Amino acid sequence: MKPNLLEIAAFTLLGAALLLGLLRMVLGPKAPDRVVAADTLSVITAISIVALAYVTQNPLYLDVALVYAVLAFVAIVAIARAVEGNRS
Repeated sequence: MKPNLLEIAAFTLLGAALLLGLLRMVLGPKAPDRVVAADTLSVITAISIVALAYVTQNPLYLDVALVYAVLAFVAIVAIARAVEGNRS
């Protein structure tokens, strides 16, 4: 199945957003900036998995995206609480 122009543009923009989020994670001046960047990267990754499900017409990827998003949310909350605990 050949992707059309809109799908190519969507994946290009997702890749650009992923690179910008990674840049913020590496260059973030403080730990909270890095936590927000990690959260952004997890959301972009979940959206990319959903887009992959749409392109391949395989609904199994939607389950994978849902599980990934829930686990990423729990991990980001744990990291944020750990960072908050170190700020005292």
